[in-house]
Amino acid sequence: MHDIRFIRENPVAFDAALARRGLAGMSAELLAMDEARRAKILAAETAAAAQNAASKDVGAAKARGDDAEFERLRALVAEKKAEGARLTEEAGAEDARLRDALMRIPNIALDEVPEGPDESGNVEIRRWGTPRDMAFKPLEHFDIPAAKGGLDFATAAKLSGSRFVVLRGAVARVHRALAQFMIDLHTAEHGLAETWTPVLVKEEAMYGTNQLPKFAEDSYQTTNGWWLIPTSEVTLTNSVAGDILDEGALPLRMTAHTHCFRSEAGSAGKDTTGMLRQHQFEKVEMVTICTPETALAEHERMTKCAEAVLERLGLPYRTIVLCTGDMGFGSQKTHDLEVWLPGQNTYREISSCSTCGQFQARRMNARYRPAGGKPEFVATLNGSGLAVGRCLIAVLENGQQADGSIELPAALVPWLGGKRRITAEGVLV
Repeated sequence: MHDIRFIRENPVAFDAALARRGLAGMSAELLAMDEARRAKILAAETAAAAQNAASKDVGAAKARGDDAEFERLRALVAEKKAEGARLTEEAGAEDARLRDALMRIPNIALDEVPEGPDESGNVEIRRWGTPRDMAFKPLEHFDIPAAKGGLDFATAAKLSGSRFVVLRGAVARVHRALAQFMIDLHTAEHGLAETWTPVLVKEEAMYGTNQLPKFAEDSYQTTNGWWLIPTSEVTLTNSVAGDILDEGALPLRMTAHTHCFRSEAGSAGKDTTGMLRQHQFEKVEMVTICTPETALAEHERMTKCAEAVLERLGLPYRTIVLCTGDMGFGSQKTHDLEVWLPGQNTYREISSCSTCGQFQARRMNARYRPAGGKPEFVATLNGSGLAVGRCLIAVLENGQQADGSIELPAALVPWLGGKRRITAEGVLV
């Protein structure tokens, strides 16, 4: 959420920043709401002051036996009390209107973020690995003989409908191994604190990480008001909501492996085959809470942690910086990692690492206390480390062999009981 004081003091700069994200200037509308809110607050305070003054005079009039003045003042106290209550309620309504408007405006991109209307404006900043030269036509994951029996879309459709999958046998084992490998890498070598969180959260948690109010249709809500998390960014980031942290405790670097749920609203007809775009999936998430001054360095660090997963697995990838027209709602700057999928003959997103500055912290009222200073809002970052299902796809497709078997990455061997291959018949050996 944006700081209305910043907008008040820098309306031209605020509108220019929104223009980079393809949005029309909003400062005039927001400042009009702010002025209305402040006017109501001032009027309520004026009424309260008049009420207090009249209250003091009531006693004096009673003491000197001036009944007429006593009655006039008593009526004035009641009038100002009612007026103050009404104005306070109206000020609250204006404040809620302004807060709702501020919550629907995306974060401001950093100056270094390239400007562009959509993904065509994204900029590749590096590549790692070389796609394997296969002497046969590579298949997509759901057509590889070794994986076919382990990807049961028919049963999933019977149970839940489209965009679900049942994993079986060797494929299910590799999927589990990938998640364990990622968590162990992040905790043992990257210094992230392993965390286990609920997947059902209160509405205020979804507001805190900007899924609400603008993107309600992208998530699932239960009949009793809970929301299913689209990513554990929601729970990990909101774990500091309302807190004032000691500066010495920062940065907090956390990771969690959870189920995630997304309605995929607006994606009809997109990636309908296979398990690339699912309603339910697993992800290993990374979240950092730090001081604003260290956020950019933490963003680079987080990106490296995600890249390390792909490098250990031997999966070719490229890192791109998203342009202003393609970055997420809460992001100041985003790095996407795109892994090579030979079955599609292209790179596909497998991780997004974003720094959000104080945007989410202001929504959550998450602060830290600098040594000898007043509390300030923290900075928050989040990133996939990685999406487990998409990583499974990449492992299956990049490891496929001409005979229909799949060679698995050496890095997974300790989590697969020493086994390294799925035969064309679907057996892990």
